[in-house]
Amino acid sequence: MSPTIGRALDLLADRDPQALAVRDDAEALTRAQLGSRSRRLARVLIAAGVREGDLVTVRGGNSAALVVACCAVWRAGGTPQPLGPRLPPDEQRAVVALADPAVVLGAEPHEFPGRRVLPLDPPLDGFDDGPLPPLAAPSWKAPTSSGSTGRPKLVLAAAPARVDPGRQAAPFLPLAAQQLVVGPLTHSAPFTYAFRGLTTGHALIVLPRFDAARVLDAIGRHRITWVLLVPTMLHRILRLPAEQVAAADLSSLQQVVHMGAPIDPALKRRWLDLLGPERLTEVYASTESNGLTVIRGDEWLAHPGSVGRPAGGTEVRVVDAEGRPVPPGTTGRVQLRRTGGAAYRYLGAATPPADGWDTLGDDGHLDPEGYLHLADRGGDRIRRAGASVYPAEVERVLESHPLVRSAVAVGVPDDDLGQRIHAVADVAEPQPTGEALRAWVNGRLDPERRVDSLAVVHEPVRDDAGKVRRREWLPVSGGPTSGR
Repeated sequence: MSPTIGRALDLLADRDPQALAVRDDAEALTRAQLGSRSRRLARVLIAAGVREGDLVTVRGGNSAALVVACCAVWRAGGTPQPLGPRLPPDEQRAVVALADPAVVLGAEPHEFPGRRVLPLDPPLDGFDDGPLPPLAAPSWKAPTSSGSTGRPKLVLAAAPARVDPGRQAAPFLPLAAQQLVVGPLTHSAPFTYAFRGLTTGHALIVLPRFDAARVLDAIGRHRITWVLLVPTMLHRILRLPAEQVAAADLSSLQQVVHMGAPIDPALKRRWLDLLGPERLTEVYASTESNGLTVIRGDEWLAHPGSVGRPAGGTEVRVVDAEGRPVPPGTTGRVQLRRTGGAAYRYLGAATPPADGWDTLGDDGHLDPEGYLHLADRGGDRIRRAGASVYPAEVERVLESHPLVRSAVAVGVPDDDLGQRIHAVADVAEPQPTGEALRAWVNGRLDPERRVDSLAVVHEPVRDDAGKVRRREWLPVSGGPTSGR
């Protein structure tokens, strides 16, 4: 049996106590310092009532303090339930009510009445940093779902809070690494890769949030080994002046991993040219970890547009509306399952299917060699004048405009068409106008995919994890330049 997460952290600290564990803009902690602080905070949590198997909500932005807090929760025997501070207050309260945590870290009492709350980094006076019992919660994490398709729900990992510190976090990642963390640590993918990295020897360089110029600077400054990005981030980095990108020192990078949303093939080719195919890997997965596919850059060049073949004990199939498997080349609903049973259970929602086959809600097809190609999330399809339009098809063209940083397309009810296509584009300059941009994109789309209305905004339409809540971008009126 693998050691508890707390024990794994201690083993790494024993091996090299002065090795960097985590660095943010305010402080840098060695392995020994991370161990000392997290053991003391664990005792604070135990004194506050946390017992083995309890959920502990951890709310905060990207910081060393949030890393310490999660490590303390594991040492106390709890399960970290990360909560994004940018969620609307009513959604935060709903998540906490559902989780019913023993403690909420990173909050004020008035925010969650009746709950035991503590600051994210509370005073540790009077609490020693000596060894703790080897406690391990039955679930090592309990993130919320992305919320892109509705109110977030809790996803409890089936795996316990144990880890082998001598094993790679993933087969495509280095064992010893300087990992740059730019996505929100309260989101499932950055959380998972950061802490699986931390507990297997990675040093975490944590930025408060994504900033394209800072990412390039941090890679060279800290000799970053690998980084997890989403397509929106990749897009924004290459929107920087060409000379700035060309001057960036990327020589330390062994791997850039991208996931979280479909990627424009043209954007991917630019990154393959920048890094070389061996240093770019795409992962298709979900908060639920019900399966994943992986594809290296060289494989992608042989199978353009694919998100890869199953990995990590995953099976993939594509089924029709009646749930029957369809042959390669036929588009249907993509289903995945892992050998050994479900990797998660929901809190407050239906349990996974008994046969293990589950879906992220995406449509796609398998090619004859078993590589998966996605169309888009099935529930997001727009039915316009009898045609089925995937939003990604429209968004990809919009984001090819030199001034568009990101875009989203949604279907709006229409008496004549059934649904019309409304798009929202985040642009860097006062121009172009919505009408000018709509004319530009429609000149590059076939008639059934043409945009009926378009709003221009000057703010991100996707969050720092690359996710979009489409319902929030529905127009408030029928005009062609209406906004949220």
